[in-house]
Amino acid sequence: MSDFPQNGTFLGRVWDADARGPSVVTLRDNHLVDITSADAPLVRDICEMEDPLGYVRSAPGTTLGSLEDFLGRSPGDLSQSHLLAPCDLQAVKACGVTFANSMVERVIEEQAAGDPSKALAIRERVVSLIGTSLNNVEAGSEQAQKIKEAFIQEGIWSQYLEVGIGPDAEVFSKAQVLSSVGYGAEVGLHPISKWNNPEPEAVLVVSSAARIVGATLGNDVNLRDVEGRSALLLSKAKDNNASCAIGPFIRLFDEEYNLDDVRQMDLQMTVSGEDGFELEGLSSMSQISRDPQELVTQTIGRHHQYPDGLVLFLGTLFAPTKDRDVPGEGFTHKLNDVVSISNADLGTLRNTVNLSTKCAEWTFGVRALMQNLSERKLI
Repeated sequence: MSDFPQNGTFLGRVWDADARGPSVVTLRDNHLVDITSADAPLVRDICEMEDPLGYVRSAPGTTLGSLEDFLGRSPGDLSQSHLLAPCDLQAVKACGVTFANSMVERVIEEQAAGDPSKALAIRERVVSLIGTSLNNVEAGSEQAQKIKEAFIQEGIWSQYLEVGIGPDAEVFSKAQVLSSVGYGAEVGLHPISKWNNPEPEAVLVVSSAARIVGATLGNDVNLRDVEGRSALLLSKAKDNNASCAIGPFIRLFDEEYNLDDVRQMDLQMTVSGEDGFELEGLSSMSQISRDPQELVTQTIGRHHQYPDGLVLFLGTLFAPTKDRDVPGEGFTHKLNDVVSISNADLGTLRNTVNLSTKCAEWTFGVRALMQNLSERKLI
């Protein structure tokens, strides 16, 4: 994987075909090393340690194969070991509308009631009201309040305005524990959706003590028409079979990589379709309306505990408007689109689009995990 960073300490998971369950791995000299042990059978256990970085760097292990080899394996084939999402028992949470610019697209979705044919006219009206850029608008600020008032005066009230530039962030449950897919897997679209898109995001890994221990990449697959019909359909729009991709690995914070790097990171995204369509996008964390630490504080604390920690999607600046088929209707996925989300410090997360009803079923839940670890004498 030529674009994978050559420095840093990485933590992940693989499906171990021989053990018929997951193993914890790290990267050493571009090879995956199994560091699963009775002391730390789970990624969750390592993230809860006082010194996750030191543990992963010094943990004994067994070399499983090269990174290149694992990147070429199919996650749908349980007879061979392959990459999994790098989280296990952590709750999978996501923040929405954390970029003022992408908030505009959420407002358009709602005003269009999920109908892409209406989006262009609404977008033109909104742009005439506030311009094309809301860069560096701080949520909850006096400037943000004025923007909100301008929308309301024009009769464009939206609940997205409240969470986008008001004092309280939107935090929702993106996926069930253990249901996220990893590098190379198919990502799923609910078959009722006709207007949808990928969402390239930075994902923080947070311990139960609210300590941020590392970061990775995520695709918060979004059904624009479903959520646009009603915000009460958020779970239906966001949480479906294979609708959450995370990976390829967690990069643990160390002397050279920390939260300040996340604050300034750029995420590049490409979508390549079988029809020859190519879409490129960029999400720059420097334009986020809420600081990542604030988003963590609003998610976990005395008001809400997560005993196994959590992974937290930070939202995206990316909202595609490039027409794919019908002029004025913007972008939507087609089956077999290949989505690649990249960052120089975190590598590349690559997935192929399918229907949720066609993706591999999620069957390995918490009960199956506990039984497998018990049979391997790891718990």
